[in-house]
Amino acid sequence: MINGIIGRKLGMTQLFSEDGTVTPVTVIKAGPCVVVQKKSATGRDGYNAVQLGLVEEKPVKLKRVTKPMRGHFEKTGGGLPPTRILREIRLNGEPEAEIGEQVKADLFNDGDSIEVVGKSKGRGFAGTIKRHNFSRGPMTHGSMNIRRPGSIGQSASPSRVLKGTKSSGHMGDDRVTVRGLTVAKVDAENNLIMIRGAVPGPNGGLVVVKKSERQRG
Repeated sequence: MINGIIGRKLGMTQLFSEDGTVTPVTVIKAGPCVVVQKKSATGRDGYNAVQLGLVEEKPVKLKRVTKPMRGHFEKTGGGLPPTRILREIRLNGEPEAEIGEQVKADLFNDGDSIEVVGKSKGRGFAGTIKRHNFSRGPMTHGSMNIRRPGSIGQSASPSRVLKGTKSSGHMGDDRVTVRGLTVAKVDAENNLIMIRGAVPGPNGGLVVVKKSERQRG
């Protein structure tokens, strides 16, 4: 059973219940996706998975598809148009889906426990206060160490900065998995999933929504 889908983060909104309770939700445009490839633990791949392709409103022009990718899609039988975005979803059991089968938002139900994989917002070069939540130095008495990281070197031994020392550097733009999220509402007609809470990445960013381990089949 397929337990995940590719989507795009549209933004946040609110859901109002009958008793007036407000729930902040993140709206995901989930799919439609199509099964491009199956992998089996009994085959040469050694694990169970399906490769999904995100079907976008604007189809990919054949001249934009590289020769290797064109061959990859031709292996499906020739009836499957190329997709620009491909993601692999691991399965616990043998894949039961067929090549070309569509995966839509109705894969999920209200109240499902899920996890979302996305890419965090890139923040560029950041200092230690922003990147690692360091405390700042004193602001008075001629202090010249307000936002500087302070001393990170060693004494006579080992006379170098140890590996893994937190420092300034590139922040964000990392693969992030957020677990323990819940599906607040599913709009299957418009392929929308509303998730209670925040989801990594900017609006328009790609995400993979998967059922939690305990719900996978």
